[in-house]
Amino acid sequence: MATIFITGSTDGLGRAAAQSLLDQGHRVVLHARSADRAAALGGLTSRAAGLVVGDLRSAAETRSIADQVNAIGRMDAVIHNAGVYTRPSRGATPEGHAETLAINTLAPYMLTALIERPGRLLYLSSGLHRDGEGSLDDIDWRKRAWDSAKAYAESKLHVVALAFALARRWPKVLSNAVDPGWVRTKMGGAGAPVDIDTGQRTQTWLAVSEDSSGLVSGRYWHHLQQEQPAREATDPKFQDQLIGKLSELTGVELPEV
Repeated sequence: MATIFITGSTDGLGRAAAQSLLDQGHRVVLHARSADRAAALGGLTSRAAGLVVGDLRSAAETRSIADQVNAIGRMDAVIHNAGVYTRPSRGATPEGHAETLAINTLAPYMLTALIERPGRLLYLSSGLHRDGEGSLDDIDWRKRAWDSAKAYAESKLHVVALAFALARRWPKVLSNAVDPGWVRTKMGGAGAPVDIDTGQRTQTWLAVSEDSSGLVSGRYWHHLQQEQPAREATDPKFQDQLIGKLSELTGVELPEV
């Protein structure tokens, strides 16, 4: 039996992953953005090993989430599921960052650095990450005209690169990125071609599998198969530059080993 923390688990893929893992007999720690969102979990909360609350657009609340998780105990796996898709404007977090960057990139980076190191890390990306190259010159969208699709693509490239960087830096941790596909969720819409069970299957399998095929690190997965990600994500130089930028923006250092 494993203990798994899942960000953004009040609905969509996060909730589906939580339900799947609970049904398999694992312990799951849930996450909700707010008390109101936590209420939407209903009976799932009573089955969970814990519930943490905090808004990932806020650095202070992201730190609080890490503290809440650490108070529960060491996780066997963390699924970084939470994310936003299109934003009508850059927006601004309490720290002044673009909201897409804060939620999709800065928050998983901070949680990775601040939560007691688990045995496995899973980062939800997207096939659209291949459109995100060339982001580091203006990672926080302070110079460019806002482009919500490009910002999303860049953020999903970032988490693939982060997963691969951790596979290099932390050899005892299995760190992988997952593209769940275009899934019929609130984010994906009713016309999306992938059902939610298929969308959650790869990350839940990687979080707990003892099959040799799943005990790998530094890979990009789509529907239980490994695929080749964008070139930039696999470049150690880009990975290190990205981590440097994220450390600078958050004030949080990622441990080397």
